[in-house]
Amino acid sequence: MSGNTMGQAFRITTFGESHGLALGAVIDGCPPGVPLCEDDFRPAMELRRPGQRASDSTRREEDRVEILSGVYRGCTTGTPIAFLIRNRDARSLDYEVLGRLFRPGHADLSYLRKYGVYDHRGGGRASARETASRVAAGVVARKVLEPVGVRVTAYTLEIGGVRATRLDPDEALRNPLLCPDSEAASRMAERIEDSRGHGDSLGGIVETCVKGCPAGLGEPVFDKLDAELARAFMSVGAVKGVEIGEGFSAARLRGSENNDPITPDGFVSNRAGGILGGISNGEDIVVRAAIKPIPSISRPQETVDRDGKPAVLRLSGRFDTCAVPRIVPVLEAMTWLVLTDHFLRWRAQCGELQASDAYAQRGMGTIG
Repeated sequence: MSGNTMGQAFRITTFGESHGLALGAVIDGCPPGVPLCEDDFRPAMELRRPGQRASDSTRREEDRVEILSGVYRGCTTGTPIAFLIRNRDARSLDYEVLGRLFRPGHADLSYLRKYGVYDHRGGGRASARETASRVAAGVVARKVLEPVGVRVTAYTLEIGGVRATRLDPDEALRNPLLCPDSEAASRMAERIEDSRGHGDSLGGIVETCVKGCPAGLGEPVFDKLDAELARAFMSVGAVKGVEIGEGFSAARLRGSENNDPITPDGFVSNRAGGILGGISNGEDIVVRAAIKPIPSISRPQETVDRDGKPAVLRLSGRFDTCAVPRIVPVLEAMTWLVLTDHFLRWRAQCGELQASDAYAQRGMGTIG
């Protein structure tokens, strides 16, 4: 299976299945001298870990990251970093029915048609559990980029049609749904409980905001920064749409309304979401991702068996009612991975001095 690697200068390859012995990743291109230890992974892994909310799968995983290589005496060595996340609480018998029947909305049938075989235990490689490796890799990327002043914050913007109207990042850390609006979080929780009572699931929207990213990241044609972020976000299984800045709303505006006026002091507005021509422009980068409802639900669903005959699927097992809060740290990690890769590419192309100067300016520099 190809397609398990992302990045050029900061390159990660992930491996593992939901019910295999372990998941993990190999990171190539991490600079030497970056402080890193196993305890650094815990906060991010804790946010993604299942079994913490009423809406979560009840699967209990420690999600402890074991560093295998690339770190010596608490610092990266510049050689490949390999790490493992062991599976401790897989119950494969819960998925026996999926050896015969296909889940609507899931990748089972697609995998079978492509490879002629698929691992039905918990979804195998297509399981949301695969994202544990991404979150861990994102911790390393953050360690590289955060010291130069970049900050990435992701939060739950919407669940089940309830949308946050007040954006307080500190509040997002105070409630289990990672929502920056406490009133909206309460109504989201009610929607989740109602959906769970009906054996159903809910989707939503995650918003990611990058502050402190200067002008200059991204390549102007095929490797545009917005294209790379969209690709990274869409590689997460539950993501079905991505918009940057005004996104789809821009289609309903006139040019005079959508353009961000420029003054000697910088941009007046930020409808572009911090990226123009595929290159960061020094403003905040704002990305929103649409998250579909989890396809594994306990309500009866029409499907077919492996012989193509009609069947009804009734699932029982440990599934998320709403995975949106658990996807928040995943998309935050994907943002760190893309930005770190492009920072290292930019530094290699433009030189250490120019990159350092641009970071010091934190913006557009001199106009004219």
